[in-house]
Amino acid sequence: MKKATIVDIAEALGVTPSTVSRALSGSSKIKERTRKAVQQKAREMGYVRNEVASGFRKGVTNTVGIIVPRINREFFSGIISRAESVLLESGYSAIICQSYEKEEDEIRALETLISSRVAGIMISHSAATESGDAILEALQGGKIKLVQFDRVFDCLPGSKVVNDDFHGAYSAVKHLLDNGCRKIGALVGYSSCRSFVDRQKGYEAALQEAGIPVDNSIVFPETIVRETGYANTARAIDAGCDAIYSSGDFSALGALQCALDRGIRVPEEFAIIGTANESFTGLITPALSSVDQHSAEIGRQAAHAMLRLLSGETAGETIVVGTDLVPRISSLRNQK
Repeated sequence: MKKATIVDIAEALGVTPSTVSRALSGSSKIKERTRKAVQQKAREMGYVRNEVASGFRKGVTNTVGIIVPRINREFFSGIISRAESVLLESGYSAIICQSYEKEEDEIRALETLISSRVAGIMISHSAATESGDAILEALQGGKIKLVQFDRVFDCLPGSKVVNDDFHGAYSAVKHLLDNGCRKIGALVGYSSCRSFVDRQKGYEAALQEAGIPVDNSIVFPETIVRETGYANTARAIDAGCDAIYSSGDFSALGALQCALDRGIRVPEEFAIIGTANESFTGLITPALSSVDQHSAEIGRQAAHAMLRLLSGETAGETIVVGTDLVPRISSLRNQK
């Protein structure tokens, strides 16, 4: 069946196609009676407005792109879900892209969204993206608004929504210390990413406050997935560690698997705490302690930050979302 067009509606009403186009776009130049007639006829004929084509004519669409490292991480899917609902309430739709933790895929997604004339881009950078230089170049001279969340670069324009990562890590390590742990290893992320750097600083601050020197031989960088978490926890155990703080839940899951495979009792002999509070952390045995980053709140704040940029209310702002420690069996030595 042939789709109805603006020309078809114009012929049915005896008006010009330009009148129909203006009426459908809500132009104030069209009389209210004519606008309602056009809208009614469009519904009757099953006309569907081509928002992309309309956006190309205007130079921008009512669409916001969201780029995340991986959509199958509950942390990122929680952000996307809440952000999209906020955007939809304000008349914006969302296009979701993944970088798969690769810089080249991040840039490719960015360029695709820019060529699609999105109004704004919300992004959490890949672990492999070492700086914002390539992104800044891609955005140069464009009208696209930018909101970074979780993993951000200070050199980029627009708004930023981040966690209080320092305090989250600090509270996690202090919790381990309060539960009798003394040689605490760390599974940390990438030095190019501020959120991972701040978590490492929080880890170090808690140890130093307790009078324990930082031992870099048991601090394992670039450890954010289960496989590297498993491998580096083995090294930590061999080095005599009695606990692990992890910058992510998936590397913490690898740590738990490693300890259990070695017949080590958790938490009696080895305590573990992760970051993100993914849903699986409360479902496994023993349940895994974690730092809740409140992903839905990050998504809500990021979407509202984007709307403020689009309305011209602000040129950029930084919003900090707090974290909460969720202690579970894997770290509760004092309650065993």
